[in-house]
Amino acid sequence: MSAYLRPRAGDPAAVGVPPAVDVTVDGHPVTAHAGQTVAAVLLANGRDTWRTTRVHGRPRGTFCGIGACQDCLVTVNGLADVRACQRTIATGDAITTQDGAVLPATSVGVEPPVSETAVHAAMSAEVVVVGAGPAGVAAAVAAADAGAEVLLVDNGRGIGGQYNRQLPAEFAARRPDRIQHEWKAFAAQREVLGGHPRITYLPETSIWAIEDPVDERQELPAARLWAQRGPADAAGRQTFPIDAKAVVLATGAYDRVLPFPGWDLPGVYTAGAAQALAKGQRIAIGKRVLVAGTGPFLLPVAESLLGVGADVVALLEANSLTTVRKGWATDPLVAPSKLREAVGYGALLARHRVPLRHGWTVIAAHGTCHVEAVTIARLDSTWRPVPGSERRVEVDAVCVGFGFTANLELAVAARCNLTTGPDGGPAVAVDDRQQTTTPGIYAAGELTGIGGAALSTAEGTLAGTAAAQHALSSGDAPLDPAAVVRGRRLAVALARAYPVRDGWKSWSDADTIVCRCEEVTRGELEAVAGERGLDDGRAMRLSSRAGLGMCQGRVCSRTVAALLAAPGDVPKASMKRPIAVPVRLRDLAQAEETT
Repeated sequence: MSAYLRPRAGDPAAVGVPPAVDVTVDGHPVTAHAGQTVAAVLLANGRDTWRTTRVHGRPRGTFCGIGACQDCLVTVNGLADVRACQRTIATGDAITTQDGAVLPATSVGVEPPVSETAVHAAMSAEVVVVGAGPAGVAAAVAAADAGAEVLLVDNGRGIGGQYNRQLPAEFAARRPDRIQHEWKAFAAQREVLGGHPRITYLPETSIWAIEDPVDERQELPAARLWAQRGPADAAGRQTFPIDAKAVVLATGAYDRVLPFPGWDLPGVYTAGAAQALAKGQRIAIGKRVLVAGTGPFLLPVAESLLGVGADVVALLEANSLTTVRKGWATDPLVAPSKLREAVGYGALLARHRVPLRHGWTVIAAHGTCHVEAVTIARLDSTWRPVPGSERRVEVDAVCVGFGFTANLELAVAARCNLTTGPDGGPAVAVDDRQQTTTPGIYAAGELTGIGGAALSTAEGTLAGTAAAQHALSSGDAPLDPAAVVRGRRLAVALARAYPVRDGWKSWSDADTIVCRCEEVTRGELEAVAGERGLDDGRAMRLSSRAGLGMCQGRVCSRTVAALLAAPGDVPKASMKRPIAVPVRLRDLAQAEETT
């Protein structure tokens, strides 16, 4: 195992002692506390794998940490396919290992249904905001301040999203501000939202589909969203529709990871997973951890790991210092704020004697059932490893992150046009009011282009105000986009400072797994493409099975598109997933019977 729970006496958040909760793992009682996720319980008790893959029986545990990859599936109370990173434990939970694919007939389960008091009737609001991260919270407050009745929907237990991830209330942390940047501003915003008379907040509620918006001239809702409420992946989650006159999509993004030999070994985590476990559960992913990838997000990840007692052996930034400096120099007006942040993080790394190496990355992970060591190498300007620079480093965990991929399922379902963001990834196209190409549908935050929390907040404010005006038919009053303009300039500079070069393709070989769910290798992928003349798309997925697994291509589709793209082409990853989040078919069947 690699992960462990830091003793509370040394926790900078001054975490209290949550009530003990009785749960079992494979029939044996284990130590667990209220507020922990199933993943945290397993990790804290020495288990970093708890399922095997369908094809080759490889071990899997937590990888993305935010519910996108489906690697951490586990059986809870007889119900299979529960995402351990998303499900908060309850007294009496029986957690069991999940081997291979579990057929529906064996997963009828004894999981108690969600309380009958849960919301299940149709709901409506003038403005519905999907996602309670920086963009969503800002949009909800702005729309309500503009006079609209707002419904804020989020799948988390509390607002904040990934950026402002909070500790569970059960942890009774006395100093949560010590692990949260800009805590005062967030706490003030949270208080405003919680006390606003025109905002209704639905936690633990996921939007799994959005119907085609209707013609506004019919004076009908702009969109109908389908929601489920209740603990993540539980049995009997209540399904209900939500009608909205305007919708703000603020669904965020998830980590982009580039494949290398051994990246599917337990002990390899995304940077977001390391951050989520550290900030949200006070779990360190390992005792000797290597952080690698590109972008400023790696710095707070390293900070969080140090805060939970991990020994960060090195932070490897794939881009050279020259590239980073030149990128920020393209817009000197936005660079100073990031420079101040970098200086602060640099001082932190220096105090803990963590080497920061530019122009280096991890190109392989080694181990049998778990990561035991990694190979790192210096990169040239195209990101190809410099021959002879390879070094082997002993670690028990590694977290990697090469930027982010926008969570676009609902936007695609709403027929919003996509464009290319500053970082080269797919993004929702919006106008100067955050209006998408679909009337009544607005978008804000990372799904319009990766740009950080400040830009997300600015876009959310703009989108919320514009959505309220649309919903209330109050006309298109002039809005001030100045903060958004500044934020987008920073996003462009960020992309130039931390580009992803095509040389990453040289890190993998024919035997390297590309699709983690279906265990499709690069060699198999390229063979299918060569034999049938296919590029990325439906035919490619059906022929190779890459992207057809549980995560539906969230982890691999962008990689597959890039590997198969012709030189100079902009890869176009598939983002069309009619079901945006996991939904149990029997829940839908039961909902159909009651309507």
